[in-house]
Amino acid sequence: MKTFSLRSLQLLLVAACSTALLPGQALAWGAQGHRLVARIADPLLDPQAKAEIQHLLAAEPGATLDSIAPWADQLRAQDPSLGKRSASWHYINMGEDDCVYVQPTQCPDGKCVVEALKTQSALLADRSNTNAARLQALKFVVHLMGDIHQPMHAGYGHDRGGNTHQLQFDGRGTNLHSLWDSGMFYAQGRNDEQFLQQLLALPAPAGVSRPDLQGDAPHWAVESCHIAMRPGVYPDTRKLDEQYADTWRPVAEAQVRLAGERLAVLLNQLLDRP
Repeated sequence: MKTFSLRSLQLLLVAACSTALLPGQALAWGAQGHRLVARIADPLLDPQAKAEIQHLLAAEPGATLDSIAPWADQLRAQDPSLGKRSASWHYINMGEDDCVYVQPTQCPDGKCVVEALKTQSALLADRSNTNAARLQALKFVVHLMGDIHQPMHAGYGHDRGGNTHQLQFDGRGTNLHSLWDSGMFYAQGRNDEQFLQQLLALPAPAGVSRPDLQGDAPHWAVESCHIAMRPGVYPDTRKLDEQYADTWRPVAEAQVRLAGERLAVLLNQLLDRP
């Protein structure tokens, strides 16, 4: 029987830890992407909405809109019960249905990003709820607005939104979902401020208007699904070079910018009341 030396075991553990920390393994735009969605939204908030957000965030000294943005992806470690209950809220599988939203089959019991965003928005807007409940809803709204604009979060179900579509990018193993979440972004080595300025330099996105909570969340998911279905998003080869990122990174960045501007409009609508 083949045995491993202590040195071999140590090397295997180091390799495993290194793989776990690869940027491409991050969730849902990565923490940086979610922070940037919030940072784009923040200066676009109306005074009443900004004041109400500050009122809710006061329960967690030092918290800001961008600091709470990755929270929903950290629940598995911080609050496993809530993390398990909300796991399906981050995505919807629409690719097999030609990107047509069919709530009873795709989102039974409201357990998808479309219906979760509506539900959490309503909880946030209802001032009869406790501040703690509304703060939690705010955290979900900020996060889910990022998720619903990530194309892989509205794509195919058979490969779990690209999670099982294995690839190599920049010489390292990843998958299509992780590549869109963060792999293409982290390859640029930009800090939050550098990335924010590049996003703000993009042309102002179209399609930013006062949302209809019943109609717009499905529309946003359909838009994302159509991006996931574009020819070339699923590459013909499993070994990708920078050309793939050069083609699709601008699309992903535009979605982050769009998510931030729509988040501001949504929060203004929900919170612009005395």
